[in-house]
Amino acid sequence: MKSNFSSPFRGLGGSGLTKRIIPCLDVKDGRTVKGVNFVDLRDAGDPVELAWNYSQQGADELVFLDITATVEKRKTLVELVKSVARQINIPFTIGGGINEIADADALLNAGADKISINSAAVRNPALIDELAKAFGVQFVIVAVDTRIIADKNIVHLNGGRLPTDKQTLDWIKEAENRGAGEILLTSMDHDGTKAGFDQGLLKQVNDAVNIPVIASGGAGSVQHFVDVFEQTNVDAALAASVFHYGEILIPDLKTVLKQNNIEVRLT
Repeated sequence: MKSNFSSPFRGLGGSGLTKRIIPCLDVKDGRTVKGVNFVDLRDAGDPVELAWNYSQQGADELVFLDITATVEKRKTLVELVKSVARQINIPFTIGGGINEIADADALLNAGADKISINSAAVRNPALIDELAKAFGVQFVIVAVDTRIIADKNIVHLNGGRLPTDKQTLDWIKEAENRGAGEILLTSMDHDGTKAGFDQGLLKQVNDAVNIPVIASGGAGSVQHFVDVFEQTNVDAALAASVFHYGEILIPDLKTVLKQNNIEVRLT
């Protein structure tokens, strides 16, 4: 049984076992974009408008990832967070370019509920400890981008462009031990393909840790969400393009999940 301590928002409107549906908005130059296998980006709309729409549809949380974050854009990102916080009343996470306590502090003060770290955590694992100590584990999500190389799942950095020497499960266990409150696990091999989530990897990871796991990469149909919850028991499923382009509507998705005896929060 997973512990509920790590997310203050679990089970809103229901029990702590409620599964969460999370639209993800990749942001570049102030616009939402989406690609396939982390490349070939195309515009998907205004992030604030999309955020409002998803909150109305019944999304449980949102994740915003600044995929080309730099220090120079930090002020832009803070303004985005403020704009989103004014528009929605559901929890949201912000990630991208968070390298130190001050970065996280600025975003949380602007209205973000949680922060997500990825490359910076791999390069400086102690950052996880520092953030968890400063803000509490419930505010710290460690995002992991993974791809299979020579039959092994390997952690990748810089938006998936740079392979590391870290095996994915080993790194996730270390992140949990250092104070990660949740793991956002993206299979780069599945990302944008709409061929389904990486069930094998997700089950392996979910069985190995005691913190919530968010499945990411590969959602293409309502059935894929049913499958990932039934077969891996992850805590949440995240998707982008199927939501952005209206291929799956969240109320319809939740209705089907409920019909399959998967507990979800209904608005």
